[in-house]
Amino acid sequence: MPVKLTAEELRYIALLSDITGVSAKDCIIDDDTGTIVFVVPPGQAGLAVGARGRNVKRLSKILGRRVEIVEWADTLEDFVKNIFLPARVLGIRLNKMPDGRKVLYVRVAPEDRGIAIGRGGRNVAKAKLILKRYYDIDVVSVA
Repeated sequence: MPVKLTAEELRYIALLSDITGVSAKDCIIDDDTGTIVFVVPPGQAGLAVGARGRNVKRLSKILGRRVEIVEWADTLEDFVKNIFLPARVLGIRLNKMPDGRKVLYVRVAPEDRGIAIGRGGRNVAKAKLILKRYYDIDVVSVA
């Protein structure tokens, strides 16, 4: 399904491009957590983040919000792995419920479970936001 960008998201994408030279595929503003997530083309995440996170820190300071970079992938499984980095995703299972909701179960290495969930469930919320936008997934569960 096509993604529609707001004027604010387009401005943020232009700013990312000016600072990093990377043209983002998408920009997602999460007002609940005060985070801006940029989805960048495959192989561009390192360039977007910069050495020692320099670009992300600079963007975060300019925008006054937390900034995260996620690398796009063509398959759902690879995209989920990128969203949950640095946690190691061992597998995913997508179930369609009788009521029409889509539930994604993400299996991670036991020692990476805390990283995958994030403080206060922040990483799961980020995954849900991104996956709802691209794959119409309603629930993300980490096990």
